[in-house]
Amino acid sequence: MSEDPIAEFKHRQRETWALGNFGDVATFTTQTAGHLVRFAGVRAGQAVLDVACGTGPVAITAARRGARVTGLDLTPELLAQARDSAPIAGLSDVVWKEGDAEALPFADASFDVVLSQFGHMFAPRPEVATRELLRVLKPGGRIAFATWPPEGFVGRATLLSGKYVPPPGPGVPPPAQWGDPNIVRDRLGAGVKQLFFERGVMAVPTLSPQHFMAWQGARIGRVIQMMALLKKEPAKLDAYVQEYGALVEEYLVDNVVKHEYLLSRAIKV
Repeated sequence: MSEDPIAEFKHRQRETWALGNFGDVATFTTQTAGHLVRFAGVRAGQAVLDVACGTGPVAITAARRGARVTGLDLTPELLAQARDSAPIAGLSDVVWKEGDAEALPFADASFDVVLSQFGHMFAPRPEVATRELLRVLKPGGRIAFATWPPEGFVGRATLLSGKYVPPPGPGVPPPAQWGDPNIVRDRLGAGVKQLFFERGVMAVPTLSPQHFMAWQGARIGRVIQMMALLKKEPAKLDAYVQEYGALVEEYLVDNVVKHEYLLSRAIKV
């Protein structure tokens, strides 16, 4: 374990994402992956980088369009699932690489398109991640990503969990800031032009808030860790379950929990 707080934060992130079975959760991002790849205008023959690719839904979607794709993630366990998944779609040439969004192991101007789906937003230093994403993108290339808006379900759920357990890293900006168009505009700054936004909804089926919480608590590392901490304080756990259940109920329509997301797209100058 490093004494560097950023390195320690990333070490904890790696351990957290390896818990549970995030592959089951990522199944519900496949439609969003299709939306993102289409929104980014990915074409056959383009060199595409999927940053924080997880189990690979965006990378695989882009590769099925004929792009030359590299998927990068911090967590080896997620990359292992991506490597198992790609051949099912008949894809043998996707490059899977372990790496850090804040220190991309690629030369300047290596890619025609740089994508990220609910991934780069977890990097602890947005200014560093932004610089890296734009560094490896060719001039005239496109950057596009999907993020959770702070006013939507995931943003509000993250804010709620922060009332009950310590944040994952002191001084680290909330990931949902990447879902605020004004903040996206400021972070990308003069390095891009033609910044454009679009919204969508990801639907996760469930029978009740209780079913949804049980499903998350068995699969998502951050939730697994949080519930383990709260079990040491039963009254606090009960209060959280009540509040979170009420929040889920707000977004539960026709037996799906609606997760609003924001797509951002721009061209590197």
